[in-house]
Amino acid sequence: MTDTAVEAAQAHAAALAGTAASSPLPVVRIPMLDRDRQLMAYELLLQEDGEDEAALGHRLLSTIIDGSVTQWARGNRVFVRLPRELVLEQADQVLRHPRIGLVVSPQAIHDVLLLERLRQLSARGCALLLDLDGEAGDLDELRVLLDLSRYVRLDASRLEEATLRERCEALHARGLHVVAGHVNDHDTCNRCMALPFAGIQGPYLLRPEKVDMPVLTANRLSVLRLLRALDEDGNGPVELGQIIRNDVILSYKLLGCVNSAYFALPRQLKSVEQAAIFFGLTRMRNWISTMALSGMDDRPPELLRAALIRAHMCEQLAQNLSREQREMAFTTGLFSLLESLMCAPMELLLQHLPLAPDIRAALLEQQGPFAPLLEQVQRWEAGELRGGEASPQHIRRMAAAYLEAIRWADHVHSFAEQKPH
Repeated sequence: MTDTAVEAAQAHAAALAGTAASSPLPVVRIPMLDRDRQLMAYELLLQEDGEDEAALGHRLLSTIIDGSVTQWARGNRVFVRLPRELVLEQADQVLRHPRIGLVVSPQAIHDVLLLERLRQLSARGCALLLDLDGEAGDLDELRVLLDLSRYVRLDASRLEEATLRERCEALHARGLHVVAGHVNDHDTCNRCMALPFAGIQGPYLLRPEKVDMPVLTANRLSVLRLLRALDEDGNGPVELGQIIRNDVILSYKLLGCVNSAYFALPRQLKSVEQAAIFFGLTRMRNWISTMALSGMDDRPPELLRAALIRAHMCEQLAQNLSREQREMAFTTGLFSLLESLMCAPMELLLQHLPLAPDIRAALLEQQGPFAPLLEQVQRWEAGELRGGEASPQHIRRMAAAYLEAIRWADHVHSFAEQKPH
């Protein structure tokens, strides 16, 4: 791309910046996990908000240019899908960010101009992910695209088990990183783990595993006891401090988080009691719960991150409610993934927790004032909230809530992961 073309692309992105600021990009961040259930990469999917594909693509490109996409991915590998015209004309902007890769459709094999552009991008180090979404044709017909790609994704929900195995092994033998996409349940995930897949992606992560006889391990029982103690009536700042006083790691994480630059406090808080007085009891209970759940290191870190995103989104969507109800909405979002975090039925877990009736109703029966908030968040994270079904104003509100939630969740999770030196 010439200097003039680069300047034109940057000028176009700048022109879009005002629009993007007033209308947040309707995006959702989907993790791909490696074989150790750690983050391998993110994929950014655009939600339909009534805009045409080209306009959304230009807005996505502007967030690549200004560095927002890299921030949303926390510096990890991230894949995006751009419209054909942007790949042909402005994909050099992606090359300026080496951790950003492009998702490629198999149909590109029939597009001479696009294929040549992809060849140039691949030669210059851009990571291409060939998305074989439901494709059942001959892999040899895609040989040129396979040679250009570093990653290939197979649709685990649509391919027969034998075909999935055959294709995974064949692509792996080519030296490609093979990703299992659309993994909808843990049985499918376990089958994929028996194959040479480099990564797994799909809604299975947020769904509880089926267990014949749920057993709460000592670690999980300890967390539940702490959560129960936090919610007992009569707890004030002093009692909260006493509950976690003997847990050095938990206290370290909590005070490190509340004193971070994110909250820009006028003075340092030196104890849990001070933090509870400053932020309020319910908010501190929620944050202590967050830090306690992070101690279950046998669960994928992205699962807790997803719970944090749900919690913050629910709280933001409840802005018209009272402060107490906003904080209850937070608890509803956080505990909505408790089944998956604890590997036990929600009914069993809630027997150990004295939650408010409205929170219990949302978690067990999808009823009460917080259930609609949680449903909206779940539809957003699944990419099911579309422009034809919701007003543009509502989608903008959801987009703003989501982007703020991932920023907040990433910050809090960074402290939840820390260990004292």
